[in-house]
Amino acid sequence: MADAEIEVIRRQLASHPRPADLAERRWRLDALGQQYSLPPDVRVEKVSANGVAAEWTTTPQANPARVILFLHGGGYISGSLDSHRHMIAEAGRQAGARTLALDYRLAPEHPFPAALEDAMAGYRFLLAQGIAPAHVAMAGESAGGGCAVAALVALRDAGVALPGCLWCSSPWVDLAVSGGSIEAKAAVDPLLGKPYLLELAAAYLHGADPLTPLASPLHADLRGLPAMLIQVGSAETLLDDAVRLAGVAGGADVPVTLRIWPDMIHAWHLFYQQVAAGRRALVEVGAFIHAALG
Repeated sequence: MADAEIEVIRRQLASHPRPADLAERRWRLDALGQQYSLPPDVRVEKVSANGVAAEWTTTPQANPARVILFLHGGGYISGSLDSHRHMIAEAGRQAGARTLALDYRLAPEHPFPAALEDAMAGYRFLLAQGIAPAHVAMAGESAGGGCAVAALVALRDAGVALPGCLWCSSPWVDLAVSGGSIEAKAAVDPLLGKPYLLELAAAYLHGADPLTPLASPLHADLRGLPAMLIQVGSAETLLDDAVRLAGVAGGADVPVTLRIWPDMIHAWHLFYQQVAAGRRALVEVGAFIHAALG
């Protein structure tokens, strides 16, 4: 049976189709997030994380020694602190942790590896603040999920101690756009289709090979990465990215929990104030992070 609440969101998205202009695309995604109010008990603090614009959110439940480091979605060309603030604040509440969201540089102005470099800088900032690696959860949605995986691979290779866990929401990990669900789910995904994904990949890669492991971490060696929670909706063109990532990580002896949420669309966590499945997904995130960070 179709989820009635997500169907309302589908209709809302269909009534405001994606514009062609880049600035308007960025405004549209920010507006999706800003339509939701931030609970009054959430404290927000701007900060520079090793030169990367960033933002702390804290709720009364937060243990200051536990941090979720978050990379927003938006296909590497859009998304911001404004678009995801309400959602990551709620994830922090459920996990009993502070959150640090990074406003990483966007393509096409700043192509690969700018976002990756900013993610690594943000993590090093936390370590410099005295946060224990085992008390950090790396997290990302969509492109941010792919970037989070890539950042952990690069940090591992640089000999940096890795965080306690990784949460990926609908991760985009294959910029070659080769997953079978790209076509199979095209009719039910209201946000991402193959032409748009190829456009996003070209803007971010700027001529780099789409199979480059640090751009498409589906093709990276994932050995030694921390436990992962991968969440994805069944109505997503990126469903196959999540499933294949779980397989590659599991094959590399990484503990993986893959959760496929029936009838959910891309980035359904953003709509948690309207969609009960979004709230349940964030409760699941909180439980996973709380258990992983101790």
